[in-house]
Amino acid sequence: MTGIGADQAKARGTLLRRLFGSRITEVVALMAKLDLADAIGDGVADVGDLARACDIPAPQLHRLLRALVSLGMCVEAGPGKVSLSETGALLRKDCPGSMYEFARFHTAAETTRPWQRLEHSLRTGKPAFDEVFGSPLYDHLGAHPEMSARFGAAMGDESRAAAEAIAAQHDFSGCRMVTDIGGGDGTLITAILRGNPGLQGTIFDTEEGAAPAVERLRAEGLADRCSIVTGDFFTAVPTGADLFLIKSTIHNWDDEHAVRILRSCRTALGDNGKLLIVDVLLPDRVQPDPAGLNPYIKDLQMLVLLGGQERTRADFDRLCAQAGLRIAGVEALPPHVGQSMLEVVRA
Repeated sequence: MTGIGADQAKARGTLLRRLFGSRITEVVALMAKLDLADAIGDGVADVGDLARACDIPAPQLHRLLRALVSLGMCVEAGPGKVSLSETGALLRKDCPGSMYEFARFHTAAETTRPWQRLEHSLRTGKPAFDEVFGSPLYDHLGAHPEMSARFGAAMGDESRAAAEAIAAQHDFSGCRMVTDIGGGDGTLITAILRGNPGLQGTIFDTEEGAAPAVERLRAEGLADRCSIVTGDFFTAVPTGADLFLIKSTIHNWDDEHAVRILRSCRTALGDNGKLLIVDVLLPDRVQPDPAGLNPYIKDLQMLVLLGGQERTRADFDRLCAQAGLRIAGVEALPPHVGQSMLEVVRA
């Protein structure tokens, strides 16, 4: 009987990492839930002090901290002492570029439990979320304000890097007004307005979705340059802008609903307006785990949570054509963002 060769040993290691991925997620999720990153802070923290802060016996918390050190979230600074790694520091609430809310939302039951019904979604094409929680995700969030606020904050965390990249990379010099469709808490539009002092903006979202934007605009000193309009993008989008943005929204929906949104956008564009779709753009050929931002896992997440999907350029071409639009150009955002900008005009 032959032993395990080097190639098979490597394959076994890869499989084990895949199988235990959910356990790793639970460890990092608990770090966020316990606010451990904030408790550790800038310096070196004592395990006993952290145990008291978390109300967990020190020997048991030490076991969690050992796992976090092994995952590169913390650093062992000495016997019974830990500090944060650069990665772990992203779970601090006050960290520039914090991913705390993003981590809390994406490890909540609303996000994780539907994955246990992945097979249901694949067989039916329907979101497993509805089966697990008894209503669609957005209806569920509407009935649970605390979770809705967490969702909005998580989307803001996720959008921050993309917002900075879009503001820096896209040429807004020919624009007078920009409307952000599904603009949420205003993360994207504020980044654009800060970089373009002569520009006016509009956030268009549901009343609940746009509510956090009021405080953000005030805090950024942009309330006089950006209005908030509420409504339903399946019905209509407000007119008057030179450029319309729709980021991380089309992928939430199946083809039928995506085309309805795009048709509303087409009506709002007028003859000379442009639409900038910012979304994941799947390559024509599958790449294994590109840059660690696996879009194929995100594609399945859109399915189990919302019934949506990530798409290729050909998919977007087809949707736009059905809505009377065409893609005039595509520009990739930096790899750490993992999205592209599709410039769309009337066909």
